[in-house]
Amino acid sequence: MNILDTIIAHKKTEVAERRAQTSLKELEARPAFALPVRSLSDSLLKPDGTGIIAEFKRKSPSKGFIKQDANVAEITAAYTRYGAACLSVLTDENFFGGSDADLIEARTNDVPILRKDFIIDEYQIAEAKSIGADVILLIAACLTPAQVKRLAEFAASLGLQTILELHAEEELEHICDTTKIVGINNRDLKTFSVDIERSLRMAEKLPADKIKIAESGIDKIDDILIFRENGFKGFLIGEYFMKQANTPAAFQAFVAQLKAAQ
Repeated sequence: MNILDTIIAHKKTEVAERRAQTSLKELEARPAFALPVRSLSDSLLKPDGTGIIAEFKRKSPSKGFIKQDANVAEITAAYTRYGAACLSVLTDENFFGGSDADLIEARTNDVPILRKDFIIDEYQIAEAKSIGADVILLIAACLTPAQVKRLAEFAASLGLQTILELHAEEELEHICDTTKIVGINNRDLKTFSVDIERSLRMAEKLPADKIKIAESGIDKIDDILIFRENGFKGFLIGEYFMKQANTPAAFQAFVAQLKAAQ
C-alpha cells in the first residue's frame, strides 16, 4: 500500500474505536459544539489580508519529526498576531504527531481554525465541531464524489466550512455546490513528492465561483505573488514555518516581506 492507503486504513480503525468511546450525543453536548463558527471564506477574501493558512504540525510521514516539542499555544498565537487568515492544526496522532488537544488549545485565538485530518466519516466532522474547529478538510484522493458531497453537506449542516483538496485533474469531478473552497495540493499524497507547479496547472480548470487555495511546498514570497496573479486567495503553509528555529519570528518576517511586496 502507498502512504495514503496506509493512513486511511488506520483511520477507519481509529474512527470505529473513537465512536465506541464517545457517542455523537456526547460530542454534541460539549461546550465547543455551541461556539459561533468563524468564516474562512470571509477571512480569505479580506482585501488587506495575507491569505495565509498557517499550519501547526509536529511531524510528517515522509520526514518524521519536524519540531517534536513545539508549543501550540505560543506558535498559533504568533500566527494570529502577525496576520494569519486561518490556523491549520493537525489532529492525526499516529502519522503527524497531532491531537485534538492541540486544536482545543489553539481555539483561544479569534481566527478560523481548520481541523487538518483525514476525514472519511460524519463522526469526525461532529468531532471537529466539538473541539472548536470552523473548517474541515476533504481529500478527493481518498473519497468518491458522492462521499465528498455527503460529507460537505453534513459539515454545512453544522455550520462548518469545507476545503476540498485536489491533486489531479481527474479529481475535478469531486467539486460540488457545497465545496465553496477548493485547495490544490502540490504534494502527491501517494508518493509525498512536491510539485510547486501543480496549483498553477490546474487553476484554470476550477469553476470561477470557487475560492482557490494553493497547498504545500510554498516557501517564497514570489510563490504567493504568482498564485495571486492566477486567482488564488489562500496559501496553506506549514512545514516551512515549523522547520525554522524560531517559528513565530519566521512567520512575522515572512508576513512583513509579503506586505512589502504587495
